[in-house]
Amino acid sequence: MKSSISNTRIILQTAIASRLILLTLTLIWRSIINPYDTSASMNPNCLSTTTTTTAPTVVFPRIAASVENGVVWDSVYFVRIAQCGYEYEQTYAFLPLFPAFILILSRTVFQPLIPLIGDRAVLALSGYFVSNVAFVFAALFLYRLSVIVLKDPEASLRASILFCFNPASIFYSSIYSESLYALLSIGGLYFLLSGSNNLASLWFALSGCARSNGVLNAGYIGFQTMHRAYDALFLQKNLILAFRVLITGFLRCVFIFIPFVAFQAYGYYNLCAGRDPETSRPWCKAKIPLLYNFIQSHYWGVGFLRYFQFKQLPNFLLASPILSMAVCSIIYYVKLQPTVFFSLGFQVDPKTASFLETQTSTVSREDQALRRRKHSKQEVGPTALSTDSVPVEKLERFSIIIVPFVLHLGFMVATAFFVMHVQCVQVF
Repeated sequence: MKSSISNTRIILQTAIASRLILLTLTLIWRSIINPYDTSASMNPNCLSTTTTTTAPTVVFPRIAASVENGVVWDSVYFVRIAQCGYEYEQTYAFLPLFPAFILILSRTVFQPLIPLIGDRAVLALSGYFVSNVAFVFAALFLYRLSVIVLKDPEASLRASILFCFNPASIFYSSIYSESLYALLSIGGLYFLLSGSNNLASLWFALSGCARSNGVLNAGYIGFQTMHRAYDALFLQKNLILAFRVLITGFLRCVFIFIPFVAFQAYGYYNLCAGRDPETSRPWCKAKIPLLYNFIQSHYWGVGFLRYFQFKQLPNFLLASPILSMAVCSIIYYVKLQPTVFFSLGFQVDPKTASFLETQTSTVSREDQALRRRKHSKQEVGPTALSTDSVPVEKLERFSIIIVPFVLHLGFMVATAFFVMHVQCVQVF
């Protein structure tokens, strides 16, 4: 317990220090070098404004300018959405949870600062606050999650500290949704492995309202449901329990998808409903009108192999370290536990099954069935790696509970490499 409290304190201090260091370096470099993106100073009136208005005089214009200088790249969209709502088609690529937090803070906690630095600077300041506070809590939840998965507080501590200094740190401290998404996803996984399944589903649903890939977190619920249904049907011989498990898992997955689907419906209502079919946008006429997919393809050139261009070679090189580490970690797990991986955890070799039977877990009792499943009579495939010489600690770290994490990582790596802008792999 003392070790856990001490490690939590270390992570809290490290996370806060890393954000302060990064923000300080950002201010220094922006004062020395002109930014590549010069859109920070552009702030036209909202389309809903009928008359042209000039910005009111503020008390500290230099501070306001310094804060607004950080409103570049995607930050422009987030601040604009918080300020004016969804005005243009391409703005629907940015989901509403992060701008909503920005707007709420700017109209409550930071509202007294508006006369001092102006409305847009307060919106930007609110965005910085949300991102950096969310990052600190994400680091704390990462440690708690890692302790459950790895059963090694020291390894969990190292992982959390590395997270505080990850290569994409600038995105986690800018007005981007990455930190909020990380908090909701990691927190949801922590609650899931702690047995709070309904709370985990809520956090996963909110993650899908922060970033589109949040809907993939439903896969963890699906994996859990699949194994519980198997246990109920084949081990406990309880058909009613298996049916109840499947229905509950299905409803939780649907709940996770609802925010993202609702936002797509909101976009369709605003951009397509009641419009003349001759003048409506192409995606409005599709059998399944997915606004998000159209925007990513039309405005950002996202699509299968569309990024495979010679001019994008520097971006592939930029992403290569992260891609290499991700692929190597997947291969390492598959080599260590091929039977577990390729059977999705339904077939466990005798050595691992014996270990999983005796180990204790901090997860809920209903999840322990995943670890206690016995298949010692099943034959291990010829490609399976012998576990006789594998330390118990490694068996514990790379047991069934890791499978959905590896599958998730593999899917995201493949998507980033073949479909997305490959450099975005750094913020996963």
